[in-house]
Amino acid sequence: MATFLILLLLTSPVIADSGSSEKILKADLIFGPDENLDPAYKYTGWYMREAGIYDTLFALDKDMNLVPSLATGFDQISDTEYKIHLRDDVKFHDGTPLNADAVVYSLQRVMASSNSRHSEYSFIESVTKDDENTVTIKTKEPYSPTIASLVDPLVSIVKPDVDLNKTPVGTGPFKFKSYEKGVKLSVTRNDEYWKEKPKLDGAELFFVSDPMTRAMQLEGGDVDIIRGLPQTEVKNIKSKSNLEVLEKETLRENLLYVNMRKAPLDNLSVRHALNHAIDRQEIVDTALEGVGGVPAIGVFSSINPWSANDELKPYAYDTSKAKELLRQAGITDADGDGWLDFQGKPFTITIKTYTSRAENKPSAEVIAAQLEKIGIKSGVEVLETGALSSDLSNGNYDLALYSWSTGTTGDPDYFLSKHYESKGAEAKKTGYFNPDVDLWLQKARATFDQKERMNYYAKVQEQIFLDSPNIFLFYLNELVGENKRVKGYEIYPSCEITFLTPDMSLED
Repeated sequence: MATFLILLLLTSPVIADSGSSEKILKADLIFGPDENLDPAYKYTGWYMREAGIYDTLFALDKDMNLVPSLATGFDQISDTEYKIHLRDDVKFHDGTPLNADAVVYSLQRVMASSNSRHSEYSFIESVTKDDENTVTIKTKEPYSPTIASLVDPLVSIVKPDVDLNKTPVGTGPFKFKSYEKGVKLSVTRNDEYWKEKPKLDGAELFFVSDPMTRAMQLEGGDVDIIRGLPQTEVKNIKSKSNLEVLEKETLRENLLYVNMRKAPLDNLSVRHALNHAIDRQEIVDTALEGVGGVPAIGVFSSINPWSANDELKPYAYDTSKAKELLRQAGITDADGDGWLDFQGKPFTITIKTYTSRAENKPSAEVIAAQLEKIGIKSGVEVLETGALSSDLSNGNYDLALYSWSTGTTGDPDYFLSKHYESKGAEAKKTGYFNPDVDLWLQKARATFDQKERMNYYAKVQEQIFLDSPNIFLFYLNELVGENKRVKGYEIYPSCEITFLTPDMSLED
């Protein structure tokens, strides 16, 4: 144990005491940007938004409501045309006023084919300036998630003609100060912020991938607040008089990809058998220490207003039913050795997962043990994220345990189309194709009647629940440890893009 602690201390980032009377929040986050700080680069916008550097035209409040941000609102001129009205009291961090030119620039650069995520905005035909405070967005066809899509930090509004890779310039409550790659991002208060003035003078955001290191630094007083508190440390942190734990169910879900291009996983009975063989409550109670999540039913957490969980009957943990379904699929113990066989060979399953989320490996191990209880030889293989993604794209897997945020923009199309429409990037990895699902998703995007949209999305959720291209495991609880000096921090359902806010402060 002593050797382990010494190694942690040697490999942890050194967090120096500034000795200043300024109120500078020190926080440990899990993930951070690489050398490129441009919010339109991959998912860097999430980290820049966490740091309070950028705003978007619209945002989600703590109750998942879509609210204006840099926009004051919009007029829908037709099924394919929107006039976005901009605030006239906003300045970039260098003092330049926000205007329509900056908005057009910020959107068009994401739409450019050179952007790796441009396909997510391929529904837009054009973005044009009407006057200094008005922009018109035209879509190629009726697309009801248009305004919600402007919540994504990918389309953060940036200052044109600036080297955003190295020097972020936004309109958020905090201004970029410095960045040490993979270690720390420092920001300072934006005294000219268009909303309420931030209470903090600034913040230092450290990127610490190891969960135990984060917990140790909080307990040792090196930082004021940490995201991703290890489930094993919740009781310990709660026992400290100067510390507290904040807990909230989020829109992040852990699920299994099923390789439907590979026999016998292409058999619906087999996928249903796996659903019944998995005890989701045991995963939560053991891998997540009873505090890290909530057993999943369907694709969306029940806190998501688009969830159809009330219409779904959860897959009960039932090993007898699982074995019977496997028998019907021709998977039996043919040689009497206690293990199931398929087409004359042992039926084996490897669960692949990745390193960067602490809950993945123990969850996969629990599932593997549960599958072995019904006679399926199972193992776990942990890979780097890039290697796992490559394996999925190439069909080189049985099951893969992933974690996804299902509600970044607040609109269900963001997640459902990517994962379950046949042309979706993630649907291609499972091999899922259902023409009814494709049709319902297309119709849901084309109508502006919210009740009609909900009906279509409920049908989609019910169908994918039955088809099981994914096996839904649990909805993740956000666990935040903080010193009681920290005031004003609140966990948003979309907590991964909302962290540092003007309301946060440090008591003396």
